[in-house]
Formats: sequence, structure tokens, C-alpha cells
Amino acid sequence: MRRTLNFGLLIVLLNIFYSCSRMDGDWDDNIKLSIKNVEFSALGDSVIVTTDGSWWWINNISVNDKYFYVPNDSICELDSYLIKHDCFIVERRDKHTLFIKVDENPLNEKRIISVELEAGDYFDRVRITQNAK
Repeated sequence: MRRTLNFGLLIVLLNIFYSCSRMDGDWDDNIKLSIKNVEFSALGDSVIVTTDGSWWWINNISVNDKYFYVPNDSICELDSYLIKHDCFIVERRDKHTLFIKVDENPLNEKRIISVELEAGDYFDRVRITQNAK
């Protein structure tokens, strides 16, 4: 009886270990961004980011950890679309091209803009650090 309990405990512990080592969002990189980190001057700038993958969409956009964009389901199926806010324009130009333009930073602190992309259960982001004025 005691041997059965030990074996059962071993099985439970192995299951717990295996389930904790596997996380959601654990797909391999199927977007393959050409660039992930960009630094802009305070005057504003733009960047074109390309992807090897074609099946992705913009999941959200944040400026200094404040979220400005969460997509609806229908936009995920479009090859191109434009998202415009007070200080940025983010455009999916086609299946392999993302264009990001940021206006001048009038603040005395850095501005961090994060454009998160999703492709199934894989998430990646382009992070723009814009210098203070």
C-alpha cells in the first residue's frame, strides 16, 4: 500500500512539474520581426518594420504603459489598416510591413511606445523609446 502511495505521489509531482514548465503563448516565433527596439529623437521619427511571417495582427498599443488600442476581431483579418492616436500612427501596410510614426515629444521625460503583435499563440512587440524634449 505504501509503495502505491509513493508511486502515485511521484506521478502527481511529475504532472505538476510538467504543467508548470509549459506556459501559454509558448509557440515558436512565427512573426520574425526585423527590429524589436528603436530609439527616436524628441523631434519625432518613423520606422518601417518588416516580418517574415504574414499571419499576424496588432494586438495592442501602449504609450508609457497606458493602452490606447485593443483591436476588434474583424480587423485581424485585414491585410492593411491604420491606427491613429494623438502622438502616433501605426499602419499595417501589407502582410509583411508595419509602419510606425511618432510625433514630437513635448514632455520632459522619455516616452515609451509599445506595439504588440500576435500570431496565434505567439506574441512579440516593437518597443520605441523616444527621448525627452
